[in-house]
Amino acid sequence: MNARFSLVALIVGLAAGNAAAQTPTDPVVAACKSTGLLALQERTKEITDLVIDVESVAVSKADTKVEDVPIKTVVLGEAYIARKGTTGKPDRFVCLLGEKGKVLLTFFTAQ
Repeated sequence: MNARFSLVALIVGLAAGNAAAQTPTDPVVAACKSTGLLALQERTKEITDLVIDVESVAVSKADTKVEDVPIKTVVLGEAYIARKGTTGKPDRFVCLLGEKGKVLLTFFTAQ
């Protein structure tokens, strides 16, 4: 099974499973925000902030792998990407965390 199919199956499976609402100070959400913002800023210098909509965030514990990389937590939600201080519509995001809370991937997509 290829990595893309594994990732899609993981996300679909977790979206249907148990997920908990989060608070703005949740360390998992903070880790996804900080690494996501850095990754976005590397691609586009005009990005000034990333605002996570904590009411939309669902955090699911996982015990799976993509290829041979363990995935321990999946975060799904919406975020507002500020460009030059202005935000538009929210973008959906997926954040995968591995062992010890290490962010492995944060992916944003326009709705």
